[in-house]
Amino acid sequence: MNKIRILLYSSLALWLSTACSERATNPQMVTGYPPVTPDYTEVTVPATIAPLNFTLTESFDRVEAIVRTRSGIALEVSGKNSIRFPEKAWHELLQANKGDSLMITVSVKQQDGWKQYRAFPVYVSPHPIDYGLVYRLIAPGYEVYSHMGIYSRELSSFRQTALIENTLVPGSCVNCHSFNRTSPAAMSLHVRGTHGGTLLSRGDELTMLNLKTDRTIGAGVYPYWHPSGNYIAYSVNSTRQVFHSRADERVEVFDLESDVIVYDVVNNRVLTTPLLSTENFESFPAFSPDGNTLYFVCAEKRNMPAEYKEAKYNLCRLSFDAATGNFGNRVDTLVHAASTGKSASVPRPSYDGKYLMYTLADYGSFLIWHKEADLWMLNLESGATYPLEAANSADAESYHSWSSNSRWFVFASRRDDGLYTRLYLASIDDDGQATKAFLLPQETPAATDLSFYSYNVPEFVSGPVELDLREAEKKIVSTHRQQAQN
Repeated sequence: MNKIRILLYSSLALWLSTACSERATNPQMVTGYPPVTPDYTEVTVPATIAPLNFTLTESFDRVEAIVRTRSGIALEVSGKNSIRFPEKAWHELLQANKGDSLMITVSVKQQDGWKQYRAFPVYVSPHPIDYGLVYRLIAPGYEVYSHMGIYSRELSSFRQTALIENTLVPGSCVNCHSFNRTSPAAMSLHVRGTHGGTLLSRGDELTMLNLKTDRTIGAGVYPYWHPSGNYIAYSVNSTRQVFHSRADERVEVFDLESDVIVYDVVNNRVLTTPLLSTENFESFPAFSPDGNTLYFVCAEKRNMPAEYKEAKYNLCRLSFDAATGNFGNRVDTLVHAASTGKSASVPRPSYDGKYLMYTLADYGSFLIWHKEADLWMLNLESGATYPLEAANSADAESYHSWSSNSRWFVFASRRDDGLYTRLYLASIDDDGQATKAFLLPQETPAATDLSFYSYNVPEFVSGPVELDLREAEKKIVSTHRQQAQN
């Protein structure tokens, strides 16, 4: 159990709780940072983030953490091999130090006495972050319809809420959710399996769509909303997977065919153009924040699966007229990744129009199992491209999305153990560089080692998502689908 000692910080009145029953005395000084996990050393966090609870990679009899500000000691917490900060005191401390930093000193007790590590900083950003995240939780196996669901997590606390689980509609896979510029009032959700279709939520209205027409190869899969809310871009994919025989490679997911469409929400029609439905592979669409450009990735047609490693995707754009629903007549290539032997995927523009973040790997577009996959940035003003080195790791970085103010991003990473994808957050500074990424805070730090589910497709939301589960179930299990027109 943690022991907490909360002191007066400047003019900020905090309460006094149970003092530590045992304090670090005459500790031996250690030059390096403590072996904390998750690694929260030198990270930048929003002032509303949940407590950065942590444990240690080594076993100790007792652990003490002292949080200091410019005015002195503000918070003391102790525990047995882990530290859990009280939420109210933590939030008051961060709010009072926006734009500044906290210094956290960790001391540990062993049989031969106490030792104290070098204090590490946590920077508190002046820039706010959105209310929460929505993501999918799925077992890291290959059974498509094993237990899974879409969940919402409040970033200021550890509260997680199930929005929809496939136990509600047995035989189905719920995935590929998307929100319009983080608005919880506009959501698209792809459903595969027995009750396949697209669930569209707009305010209090729920509609189950069939986006497959005689001009498309399938239903809508990877979605992205137009900022007006009147259109949604989707990829339509014929996807397969194969398994590797090598121990360090597990599964490969690829498309036999893939195109991009735009669904006209107001007029219930599918918009297409020959430029987005070629014999090549087009996928992962995203609208620019002004709605005038459609970004996507494209690779030359390959004989799959024999040539799966030859599928190299470029990052492209095509103009779009929201007033008429018409596309431009020329595709521009923004990042010719194939010319460098690489492959780009998941382009996501910042909402301020400055940047385009994407994932870069050796081949393919479904990169969650690619250990070499990293996050890259395209400066839309200068055209410069560069890796987000402070956010990347030696393992796979894959799906990512932006906060509404374009100051934060969230992404899925396998850096912890190479098997489970977990969510990491980082900020973008004024030069377009990423700060050191940090793991989504955990109420019980050791739970990061015990989770049996992978996080997938994280999206920011600016408020709680209100989804009528009973009505959603009715719509999904019903045989009725609103058929999209050409």
